[in-house]
Amino acid sequence: MTTTKLKIIALVTMFIDHFGYFIPGTPEWMGWIGRIAAPVFIYCVVIGFKNTSSKTKYLVRLGVAAVGMSFLNLLINYRILYLVEHRDLYTGFRPYIEFNFFSTLFCIAILIYLLENRKTIWLVGLFIWQFLSALFVIVLEENSLLNNPWQIFYTQTSGNFILVEGGILFITLGILFYFANENKWKVLFGYSFYCLAMFYSVRRWGWSLAGINQELFGFANYQWMMIFALPFLLLYNGKKGIGLKYLFYIFYPLHIVLLWYISTYVYYLD
Repeated sequence: MTTTKLKIIALVTMFIDHFGYFIPGTPEWMGWIGRIAAPVFIYCVVIGFKNTSSKTKYLVRLGVAAVGMSFLNLLINYRILYLVEHRDLYTGFRPYIEFNFFSTLFCIAILIYLLENRKTIWLVGLFIWQFLSALFVIVLEENSLLNNPWQIFYTQTSGNFILVEGGILFITLGILFYFANENKWKVLFGYSFYCLAMFYSVRRWGWSLAGINQELFGFANYQWMMIFALPFLLLYNGKKGIGLKYLFYIFYPLHIVLLWYISTYVYYLD
């Protein structure tokens, strides 16, 4: 199975997951299927970054996509804020949009880049920034210095491993895939152990707790179903396929806007 086929599988399962999120009355199993998407995307980005002819261009592309998606979310969230304040939407209205997996993938790629090139000083600086940027968010929240749309924009552009979508656990998964180095046995045992640890941590420290635990382990209680991505990862044959490298960059924001529009204007503002 080529990386192109892996990406298409990830796109399809992601769309099913997000369709279930946005559209009222959809069955829970759509979310189960969606657990396949994130690990496959992370796996493909790790492979793509390691094999690209220009790591700098790869990082710039991911970074631009992350910032662009943050601005798109900002526009949508201001529209949501307007609708809530002026259309008196009932409490069942969907919350602010926080989807920006580009930010997560960028954080994984930049960390791999620094590890590969042994940029020790930059790594130290990056981890200092993790502390400072998280502290800044705490200050913002406690003093209500930003409204929700701008606070979400900051968290998505901060480069903080805890604040990006999926948080530190998805960043860790990216590093696990990097050190597995496409070795199927390492992927098999490493990813299986990761999913087991995810199952335990979410059940132990997940939805019931607030604060930092919510940031670290606030996944759905069926997040362990990401184990079903493993067969696809093991079927990877080391080949690129036909490419389609810009498909994800276009499809991701497009389908978020489309599903949000359908959800808002068909189901809530009919």
